[in-house]
Amino acid sequence: MSLSKYVAKRDFTKTAEPKAGKTKQTGSLTFVIQKHDASRLHYDFRLEMDGVLKSWAVPKGPSTDPKTKRLAMMVEDHPYDYRNFEGLIPKGEYGGGTVIVWDEGTYEPIEPIKGKKAQEKHLLKQLKTGSLKIKLYGEKLEGEFALVKTQGMGDNAWLMIKHNDEYASTKDVTKQDESVLSGKTIEDVGKGSDKVWKNGHEESVKQPESNIPIGMKPMLATLVNEPFDDPDWVYEVKWDGYRALGFVKKGDVELLSRNNKSFNEKFYPIYQLLKEWKISAVVDGEILVLNEKGISNFGHLQNWRSEADGDLVYYVFDLLWYEGKDLMDLPLNERQALLKEVLPVDDDRIRLSKVFNASGIDFFNAAQKMGLEGIIAKKSDSVYVADYRSKEWLKIKVHKRQEVVIAGYTKNEDTSKQFSSLLLGVYEDGALQYAGKVGTGFSDKVQKEMIAQFKPLVTSESPFKTLPDVNKPSRFRPSPPKAKATWLKPELVCEVAFSEVTSDGVFRHPSFQAMRVDKNAKEVVREVAVPTEAAIEEVESGLEDAAHDQSDENVQQEHKGQRNQKVHPDEMVCPAKDKGRKTLLNPKDETQVRKLKGHELKFTHLSKIYWPEDKVTKRDMFNYYYQAAEYIMPYLKDRPMSLNRFPNGIHGPSFYQKDVKGKAPDWVKTFPYTNGEGEKKEYLVGTDEASLLWMASLGCIEMNPWFSRVQSEDNPDYCVIDLDPDKNTFDQVIEAALEVKKVLDALDVPSFCKTSGSTGMHIYIPMAAKYTYDQSQLFARLIVNLVHEQLPDFTTLERSISQRHGKMYLDFLQNRPGATIAGPYSLRPKPGATISMPLHWDEVKPGLTMKHFTIFNAIDRLKAEGDLFKGVLGKGIDLEKTIKKSKSIFN
Repeated sequence: MSLSKYVAKRDFTKTAEPKAGKTKQTGSLTFVIQKHDASRLHYDFRLEMDGVLKSWAVPKGPSTDPKTKRLAMMVEDHPYDYRNFEGLIPKGEYGGGTVIVWDEGTYEPIEPIKGKKAQEKHLLKQLKTGSLKIKLYGEKLEGEFALVKTQGMGDNAWLMIKHNDEYASTKDVTKQDESVLSGKTIEDVGKGSDKVWKNGHEESVKQPESNIPIGMKPMLATLVNEPFDDPDWVYEVKWDGYRALGFVKKGDVELLSRNNKSFNEKFYPIYQLLKEWKISAVVDGEILVLNEKGISNFGHLQNWRSEADGDLVYYVFDLLWYEGKDLMDLPLNERQALLKEVLPVDDDRIRLSKVFNASGIDFFNAAQKMGLEGIIAKKSDSVYVADYRSKEWLKIKVHKRQEVVIAGYTKNEDTSKQFSSLLLGVYEDGALQYAGKVGTGFSDKVQKEMIAQFKPLVTSESPFKTLPDVNKPSRFRPSPPKAKATWLKPELVCEVAFSEVTSDGVFRHPSFQAMRVDKNAKEVVREVAVPTEAAIEEVESGLEDAAHDQSDENVQQEHKGQRNQKVHPDEMVCPAKDKGRKTLLNPKDETQVRKLKGHELKFTHLSKIYWPEDKVTKRDMFNYYYQAAEYIMPYLKDRPMSLNRFPNGIHGPSFYQKDVKGKAPDWVKTFPYTNGEGEKKEYLVGTDEASLLWMASLGCIEMNPWFSRVQSEDNPDYCVIDLDPDKNTFDQVIEAALEVKKVLDALDVPSFCKTSGSTGMHIYIPMAAKYTYDQSQLFARLIVNLVHEQLPDFTTLERSISQRHGKMYLDFLQNRPGATIAGPYSLRPKPGATISMPLHWDEVKPGLTMKHFTIFNAIDRLKAEGDLFKGVLGKGIDLEKTIKKSKSIFN
């Protein structure tokens, strides 16, 4: 036994941990498990053996489930008296943090051996072979356990495994979080106010905590010229996006750029997800838009306005502060290990960035093949130094790119474009130096947006230290067209790609990539790649300014892992999971223009309240119809539409509009008809989501399609029975619907039901456009007659409301040309923002209400259930056979 390592790591003038302590010669062997909230929360499992406590750090704590193996890193021996230690280890000391005695008791070998000395001898032999088999008698843990040394994870790596005995359980035993000595939790001990339990009694002590460092700037990487291999470095993908720090504390969130510009509104889905976190933390990462292969596209990110513009993802790669504790002085691999433990991963839009212990050269080659921007190399024990460009983080780019200041623009005499090229600059020694001009990479739309940004910055003076000749010829353009320069105040930053830099500092073959709203123009300097070998030598020699504060290296070893990990390209990137459509419009801008199916639609007054009781806006309505379009459109496509418009919301004046002649965009499809006065009119015809959203933009809260399509205008695709209650309860509506189904089932006729979204229910019968409206109506009348015979007390076939006497109208007359009802998945202009929702028949039972299906939950239901109404447009019934069958059954 030796406690030399234990003693060497501690300053006993600062920590109250016991320096020594002898074991008893007689009695039973003891064990203790201490819950230890240090650089990261873990459990220390200690077994009395050979006069000391043999110790293992178990990051996730013990498990009583035999199927769950827990990693346990063997650490230095601890003195026997440590078994009773509970309290605070000061910050900055080895293992600094809070300790409680989570469990204690006695233990013995599984093999029946008498006597403490004989047991110890046997256990020491097992320890040497790397396989300990023991039986615990604790307050929380009981039964047989094994500690087995692993291969390939370091010399100190073991597995802690529960044997399958009477004490085995799938319950999470770590939920029992109180100390068996004091009854306190780790949080109670670490509060820092009042008193804590320490060395068997309470003492006044204050746990040092730090405030959340809102507004700090991130640590930056140094550009080097080539990849390298080194076992002390780890590698990550260099994402092509916006660097962003997330400051999260008790629901308060700030999502900030590297220069403290707020991303809260711009990237609102990420901001909203961070607000849902139950932890307080500061994370560092990159916001980007992924393509279908999982590769980031900066141009798409720059143009991102809402979720319809692409899959937004926040890749998180570092944890800087957690639950009141500053983690920046911890080694990188410890921060990453803790990040992996605590990062909420409930939504695919926030992801843990993968770390590779691989060959840096292989990793770079894989990134190059995949078309990634580059890679990042990080020293595995590097600390985090805010607002500092470190050589312990290195970036190696696949393509040459550089941020530049836009100092002006030119416009050739013969061009119709907004501008011909941008005049570029970088800062050197505090002065703006000319770096050339870029005239490629712009679309007309981008140029239009940029000119709008330029206008307030136009100035008569050149911002350059030396006035450049913007019409200077080159060997590529010996006679450039005459261009007039317009100077701008040097406030805007963009990014360009280029092939090389000439001797006078001008970019060759530059191409515009995107604007950079996250960069400060004053900080844009020319980025010159440092020789890789020189950067690494500087780090290894200790000249790098970032100081290292080594802490609990034993827990750190757990996460070091194997080196020379194989690089699999499909592990480097991951496409966004298809969770259906997100929102079309962002929550900020009152007017937004979106392109749908090649057509530009303008959405205005987006904060106007349409459902006052529910605080549902016009914007919410558009977003719903965009998300639900794939489900709604089969029931609108090729059908004339009756437009029921509510331009001021559900309580404002409303009106029906059938004729859109001369009022609809050119791309809208129409269907001609002649009204009663002989006037030629045009119905709008549903075609695609663009037509759906255009109708919504008119204030059409609900969608009212014909039962037939323009290809077969006199032949409906379905027959509808509309249950229209008067003074009836909805449970009576349900009773009537089930009676309709009973009749149809007896005839072997398929039926599909949906809520009306108002007060009633609709039952659809597929007809496949094989019969006329008159035939469909006669069949509906036959069905409702049979239902009325069974439910005469509260149903009626009287069309006139005054003649119904409060009874439910079994409406069969909807089956006529030009008649419409709210279609499947349509919103309704009713309080609650209800939906006309298709149902499973087994959902039609007492207790069902309209409020079960609203704008707030409909999309989640659609994702889970799919389109329950598909059969309505399927194979139609054989009406002749059905009528014959009805006569034989019901007559």
